[in-house]
Amino acid sequence: MSLRASRAGRRAVVLAALLTSLAPRTAAAQQRVTSPEQAFGQAIGSDYFLTNYTQLVEYWQTLARESNRMVLDTIGETEEGRPQLMAIITSPENHRNLDRYRTIAQRLARAEGVSEDEARQLAAEGKAIVWIDGGLHATEVLGAQQLIETVYQLVSRDDAETQRFLDDIVILAVHANPDGMELVSNWYNRESDPMQRSTGNIPVLYEKYAGHDNNRDFFMSNLAETTNMNRAMYREWYPQIVYNHHQTGPVGTIMFAPPFRDPPNYHFDPIVLTTLDAVGAALHGRMVLEGKGGTTMRSGASYSTWWNGGLRTTPYFKNMVGLLTETVGHPTPIQIPFLPDRQLSHGDLPLPVEPTQTWHFRQSIEYSLTANRAVLDYASRNKDQLLFNFWKMGNNAIEKGSTDTWTVRPKWIARAESELSGGRPRGDADDYQRMLRRPEDRDPRGYILPADQADLPTAVKFLNTLLKNGVEVQRATADFTVNGKRYPAGSYVVRADQAFRAHVIDMFEPQDHPNDFAYPGGPPVPPYDLTGWTLAYTMDVGYDRILDGFDGPFEVVDAELLTPPAGTISGDPRAGWVLSHEMKDAFVVVNRLKAQNKRVYWMESTGPNHQRGAFFIPTGGGVRQIVETAARELGVDFTGVAERPAGAALELSRVRVGLWDQYGGSMPSGWTRFVLERFEFPFRVVYPQELDAGRLDRSFDVLIFPDGAIGDRGFGGRGGPDPASIPAEYRDRLGALSEERTLPALRDFLERGGTIITIGSSGALAAQLGLPVGDHLVQPGTDEHLPEDEYFIPGSILEVQLDRSSPVTRGLAEQIDVMFNRSPVYRVGSAQNVKVVGRYGPQPLRSGWAWGQEHLDGGAAIIEADVGRGTLFVFGPEIAFRGQTHGTFPLLFNGIYYPSAEETTLR
Repeated sequence: MSLRASRAGRRAVVLAALLTSLAPRTAAAQQRVTSPEQAFGQAIGSDYFLTNYTQLVEYWQTLARESNRMVLDTIGETEEGRPQLMAIITSPENHRNLDRYRTIAQRLARAEGVSEDEARQLAAEGKAIVWIDGGLHATEVLGAQQLIETVYQLVSRDDAETQRFLDDIVILAVHANPDGMELVSNWYNRESDPMQRSTGNIPVLYEKYAGHDNNRDFFMSNLAETTNMNRAMYREWYPQIVYNHHQTGPVGTIMFAPPFRDPPNYHFDPIVLTTLDAVGAALHGRMVLEGKGGTTMRSGASYSTWWNGGLRTTPYFKNMVGLLTETVGHPTPIQIPFLPDRQLSHGDLPLPVEPTQTWHFRQSIEYSLTANRAVLDYASRNKDQLLFNFWKMGNNAIEKGSTDTWTVRPKWIARAESELSGGRPRGDADDYQRMLRRPEDRDPRGYILPADQADLPTAVKFLNTLLKNGVEVQRATADFTVNGKRYPAGSYVVRADQAFRAHVIDMFEPQDHPNDFAYPGGPPVPPYDLTGWTLAYTMDVGYDRILDGFDGPFEVVDAELLTPPAGTISGDPRAGWVLSHEMKDAFVVVNRLKAQNKRVYWMESTGPNHQRGAFFIPTGGGVRQIVETAARELGVDFTGVAERPAGAALELSRVRVGLWDQYGGSMPSGWTRFVLERFEFPFRVVYPQELDAGRLDRSFDVLIFPDGAIGDRGFGGRGGPDPASIPAEYRDRLGALSEERTLPALRDFLERGGTIITIGSSGALAAQLGLPVGDHLVQPGTDEHLPEDEYFIPGSILEVQLDRSSPVTRGLAEQIDVMFNRSPVYRVGSAQNVKVVGRYGPQPLRSGWAWGQEHLDGGAAIIEADVGRGTLFVFGPEIAFRGQTHGTFPLLFNGIYYPSAEETTLR
């Protein structure tokens, strides 16, 4: 069986609305539902056995034909073209009224125009909607397998509890990563000897671009699978509970389940937190009741409710209860290790599990089934309250967005404590108003994105991330004025008086993560993921924060996605067209032109019709069609010029780009691949063996090494498994970068005129090439890195000051926001061939958490170095982070193009 199903095979799966399955059936007919063992020859959870996605599709189609409790739907296609399935399970009677229940959930979720009395009536009439998924992280094989068994039991069991679930709830069983399941299951099953089966050493990422990062994409919604699920959750079904299955549990336990540890995010409604606690209590209580020990919570793992971006965390900002469980288990039996501190019962581990026993996969399936039934039981018993609370939280959000409100932040509390430290034990009402209710600290009533900003197409991409998350966006039908500022028609408005206000605020406003230490003076507690992610910052969107109520000639955008308004083509194009460098999609135009071998100049002078960095496109055969198509499709503007601009310029070449990757796949490389494809750059993935072969200039002009390719202690990457153990088609991906073989090849490439771009840890290449570049974050007088109790900056947004004399900064402002993810910071010695292009100031934090940020002062973030006839770029921050940081994409794009360009003077 192939690792990836053939395109013809997977496209042959055609899903229809199986409404015929809703016809009444007798109880006897219902009992003839095919079991997994009948379908697959083995029970779900059998040792050394995994089903793949093709089998899941066929089985669910069978169940949908056999059972009147289930309708099978597809919520879209995956990145590899497979249908992404959702099984809708409820009683036959509920299926006949499904549109009504979905409408009720939508009205309660949106809350607008619904009174409290009507909300209570709708809650009583409606059905709870519960989302249960599986398979998001494909090597966590339990998630997808338990989903198969869950669906089977819900459509086959006739006990009273199951009937109650079906009567009270609409259950959405969603497969989160079909491509990954097909890959991983086929890889595991490829060994005929069960004892040799393993999910290790898979040759590629189990999501086409993101691998494990597919659970880091939900506020951005770059990936097809994410977009499908967001549409189902936030635009169609509005589940009150979203249950996201993961693997594996904390060592010495079986499962982690909520409640979660602090800190919570300050924007979402506190009812989310209290309901999370209640659902978690129900889950742990049922586990204990059934004697299933080893479930832990809160301090048992690192999971919190701070971050917005995962499948179970983004729902918090839509007033939904997002659950996560992490459960041990594998089709190959494992041992439960003995950790003494996991054997003592306490509030976060009420019933320990006996260690050292052999643990079978079916036991993990049973734990998952118990957890699912606990959640469904809670939803069934609390249906009316869940639905009413949905409305209540939405209504709370609308009220907050309609009046003056303040979201108290940790830095405000620190400021207040400092002011009260002069001997007073506590403040009075005046202190409260002065410290925590300053008028300038009010939450915005909304945001206006002007239509005349420099890069409107990127602003539209930002707005599409909001629309994918169910946020309401409005557009001005005429010019209008707010606070004395005139805005043109076509400007966009995102108001705060809407049910999903928390998500709106979280995407525009900076995060203020509290200082979180294990104990006073102790080490910092690492966050679950990012601490700052303000998307309007990282996408470099132009907007105004409006603190007072406002209105205007606005209409709601009635579309799933926006397209940018068609760009303008103005002027007299007898000589050609000028294109602004400030528009990120200008690089799409450049790439299309170079693909057709058209001339493009990058102006390094300023003239009457262009700024420094603008692109000049001479007229020629077929150029007008490319320009007109780009203006229409991309929304970029062109200015025709009767005479060609005069002055210094760079004539761009058609570049040959190589992007490093490794056997098994690199997530940073995958995201970089995603970005390059979206902006239509020509590139080829290159693996260590080819790099080590040398004479790289014969194949490439530019090589890109994303974070993780090269490390501080030498070249990174893993060599991979024994070549004999993997299919021949993947053997050319094996190998690891090395100082002995790779470094001379890269040095030779640079000296012959090539360009190397390094990101994150891969900037260590500079020192390995002998350049005077070292670690800025060292203790005085030593080479030892600062300890974490003095300096700790996890994923946050920082400001960098640019030296705009370098062409690599074209199209950017003097200060830019960068994603800093424990990134390297450099000190640079004196050398004519090494230039610092970007530095940090003394207080660079813009969003997140930066303990000891003063240590960054003067440190280099971006370095440009000449090596022989070539150029090395060192980007410390994550300039292509998860496909999100559009504001810093130009650094990558400029680095690709300008060093290979030919200097010229236009006259």
